[in-house]
This record gives sequence, structure tokens and C-alpha cells, in this order.
Amino acid sequence: MGESGTAEPDGARRVATEARDRVRFEEEALALADQVYRVARRFVATREEAEDLVQDTYARAFRSWQSYTPGTNLRAWLLRILTNLNTDRGRKIQRRPDETPLEESDYYLANRMVASAGEQVLDQERVVERLSQDSIVTALSAVPHDFRDVVVLVDIGDFSYADAAQILDIPLGTVMSRLHRGRRLLKANLAEEAVS
Repeated sequence: MGESGTAEPDGARRVATEARDRVRFEEEALALADQVYRVARRFVATREEAEDLVQDTYARAFRSWQSYTPGTNLRAWLLRILTNLNTDRGRKIQRRPDETPLEESDYYLANRMVASAGEQVLDQERVVERLSQDSIVTALSAVPHDFRDVVVLVDIGDFSYADAAQILDIPLGTVMSRLHRGRRLLKANLAEEAVS
């Protein structure tokens, strides 16, 4: 009788502790929802896809909340889940990268615009007018997901290379090379959006 008497309070304490941990986790995770959505929005072409991706991220996070270690970087953990889900999504879609050769020049956008419409289009205000938020999202979504993920995390999410490597579970050198290539692809895509 003494054994079952002590087992029950321990079991009740464990259940109560888990419940408190889960409530705290949910509060902290939900507080990051806007940040997670902003990153998701950069990964996909539409708001609906971003909302679905965020919903899937939180569903997976809540299912596996026991694997999160309290006190560690919750934002990185959630974005790792988001990135993994987006990678899975990208594999399902099986997008092929654009195989057109990239210009090496840092003036690719200017050169493309001058070639299509002449010197007068180089006015900064006109360039900004031609590049709407939607065209930027479209250009970013056309970048293959391996490269886009790194660009989104480092350039938009302001993560360090080391944080991006941890979130994506890839070596630091891979982050750097994918970032370089992703930026070049994005630049080419933005040039095409601005010219068309």
C-alpha cells in the first residue's frame, strides 16, 4: 500500500509538470508565430501556402514538444521544423532549377534593363515601381528551395551563418556557397521581373 501511495503522487507530479511545460512551450512558441510566418512567406509563393506551412509547423511542433529542450533556442527549433517541412514540400513539387546561365556582373539588373528599354529606365524610382512586393516574392519563390532557404534565413531572417547551418543541419561552408548561389539566382530572377 505504501508503494502505490508514493507512486501515485509521483505520477501526478509528473503529469502536472508535463502540463506546465506544455503550456509554457505553447505560449513561447505561439509568441514566435509572426516570425515563423514571415520566414514561411519568403519560402512560398502565396499567403495561403505560407499559412498552411506555419500550421503544419506548429502541428508538428506540438506533436513533438517533448523533443524540445527548455532553455534552448526555440525560434531556431521551430524554423528547423518549418524548413524541413518546406524541403519535403519542395521535393513533392519537384521543381527544377532554371538552367539559364547566370551573368557574373554585379550590374546584371542594370544591363538587362538597359538592353530591353534603354538608359532612361535606370531611374531608381522607376526600378522600384517595377519591383512590387509580389514580384519580389515571385522571384524568390523561383529560386530552388535549397538556395532559397539559406537566402531567407540569412538575408531576411537575419540569422548568422552558424544559426542557418544549425537550422538547416548543413555544414557552414554549404551555407556560404548556397547563399552565394541563391543570391545570384535571386538577382537574375529580379532582373527578369523588372524587365518583363
